[in-house]
Amino acid sequence: MSELTLHPDRLFPPEATTRGVASRLYDQVKDLPIISPHGHVPPEWIAKDIPFRDPASLLITPDHYVGRIMHAHGVDLARLGVAQGELDETASRAAFRTLCEHWHLYAGTPVRYWLENEFVDIFGIDEVPTAENADRLYDAVSEWISRPTSRPRALMESFDIEFIATTDDPCDTLEHHIALAQDPSFTRRMAPCFRPDAYLEPARKDWNERTDRLADVSGVSIDSYADWVAAMENRRAFFKENGAVSTDHSHKDLRTDVLPEGEAERIFREARAGSASRVECEALQRHMLSEMARMAADDGLTMTLHPAVARNHDPATLRDFGADVGGDVPISVEATRALQPLLTRYGNTGTFNLVVFTMDETIFGRELGPLAGFYRNMYVGVPWWFIDAPDAIRRFRKAVTEPAGFHKTSGFIDDTRAFCSIPARHDMSRRLDCVHLADLVVEHRLSEDEAARIAHELVVDIPRKVFTL
Repeated sequence: MSELTLHPDRLFPPEATTRGVASRLYDQVKDLPIISPHGHVPPEWIAKDIPFRDPASLLITPDHYVGRIMHAHGVDLARLGVAQGELDETASRAAFRTLCEHWHLYAGTPVRYWLENEFVDIFGIDEVPTAENADRLYDAVSEWISRPTSRPRALMESFDIEFIATTDDPCDTLEHHIALAQDPSFTRRMAPCFRPDAYLEPARKDWNERTDRLADVSGVSIDSYADWVAAMENRRAFFKENGAVSTDHSHKDLRTDVLPEGEAERIFREARAGSASRVECEALQRHMLSEMARMAADDGLTMTLHPAVARNHDPATLRDFGADVGGDVPISVEATRALQPLLTRYGNTGTFNLVVFTMDETIFGRELGPLAGFYRNMYVGVPWWFIDAPDAIRRFRKAVTEPAGFHKTSGFIDDTRAFCSIPARHDMSRRLDCVHLADLVVEHRLSEDEAARIAHELVVDIPRKVFTL
């Protein structure tokens, strides 16, 4: 039996002097609270304190990272319980056993890093998963799930999650957020995040249906472009009244071209009639992205963008299992010209906060860092989704710090619905930031005292500022 352990110096450099500095810096931030300004944990989990059902629904089905690697090696997603509804024990054990059988496939990946942290630090498992011990490990995780201390609210406390944001449809009632806000026993903070993508893309087949729903929920009869804008403003206000601090947007590119008002009205009416071309629909979507920035400048909600992904790359997987199961793939994106209309209007004025994430790491040093290094209201989002990995995070810090500095970045974003991986992801970020700071210390570019201050700011002060917490 191979022992599963966590080395105290994991992710730290092999060179002794730098490792010593990184370790000392990490000791000062490792126990700071977790601030999670963007994620996908279902709000009802926390509002209703719903117990986790079984090991597969805890570790496998909510985490597309886990499924996609096994899928790439021939494992059917159905075998992992993806899109299969509530699993019985036989199906859950089979999915968990499949993960253990394929444990070797995760070597060198961030998924392996997160899972090892969960197994050791949370579940108390000290065996490397294999086909032979899969059922025994399943029982250990099941026993952990059965404890009252393993329910979501208790984990918010034990993980020390100070703030967590969900991702929510503009027409959501926010009933779970409202219930938590009225619950004096809940001492942490959960906030909704306004995610309007599907309502801003008139080329979608369901756009008219969604727009009708937006009209019903907002109480604004959407008969014109101005009505459409007013309905969006109405829902943003509702979200802010109920704790939202940010909005989130992910379209295929970052273009924010502004249309003349008459042209926006014409395209809107044709889109409602089903006669607008795809090019016209995309032009209206890009215009509305700039309108979202205008609204953010007015209402103070931090605006986050994350383009550069081809969603649902495999039609068969989308058909059989739905979206968000690992079939998305990063693509390249251009930022400098695309964001110029938005930044010209809002980049240097007022209280507007813009955070730009990307899966295209080639633009960190070439475009996003230099843009944030000039525009007062723009920040660069830390790596997430495909590049929330050790080497990518190291590259990010080197690429962005030189043109923009530490204080024009967002703070770490875990972007996950895999609840038990949140501490491991944040711990990884803290370790890697301390490594980068340690490099600067041993190169005599920073004092260790200043590096310690920056490490603290990266964990708590910067995200609180960027997301106005």
